[in-house]
Amino acid sequence: MDRFCKTAVCTIRNEKMKEHLEQGCKSCSNMVSLLRRVRQAAETEANYRPPGDAVRIAKASFVGSNLAGEQKRRDSLAELLFDSFLRPALEGARSSSIGTRQMLYRADPFQIDLLIEFQVGGRSVVVTGQLLDLRHPEIVGHDLRVTLSNLHGRVVQAAINQFGEFCQEIANSGNLELKFHGANHKPVVISLRDDLGA
Repeated sequence: MDRFCKTAVCTIRNEKMKEHLEQGCKSCSNMVSLLRRVRQAAETEANYRPPGDAVRIAKASFVGSNLAGEQKRRDSLAELLFDSFLRPALEGARSSSIGTRQMLYRADPFQIDLLIEFQVGGRSVVVTGQLLDLRHPEIVGHDLRVTLSNLHGRVVQAAINQFGEFCQEIANSGNLELKFHGANHKPVVISLRDDLGA
């Protein structure tokens, strides 16, 4: 009985809508026309299959892009908050930032600000950073150490000063990995693939 009532109500509503449209309501007619076109587009889209060559070319164009994977790697507790490479440069200022990249990461309770710069000749990069404990910003963990690797056999240790800052030069390989011990002595790994977009 309940099902019959619903069907009857729907039929009555449909009849009333049909009468209303036949009376020439322009805004409702436009809405019905739009909804029909949307439904038709959705039906067509479901059957669309792009050519295999186009799919292959699209996939190949993203193979070298590491920015999305870099933001959230499984082996990293750090979350990328800011990356100067993901922000368009101001008009007329493009050449001023060549060879530098600034990033801000958070690995609770720490926040780490990084600046990577090419050295003359491009054989090495200088990584400058500041590590801040957000629970106690007035207390800096100067006993912490940051390990920097170029993923080609070169590993260097950087001591943090009384302001939470460190600066270290390392041979340029195009990739960097930064590691320090965070909360509960868990290692925090920040992987910087294609660190300067070379």
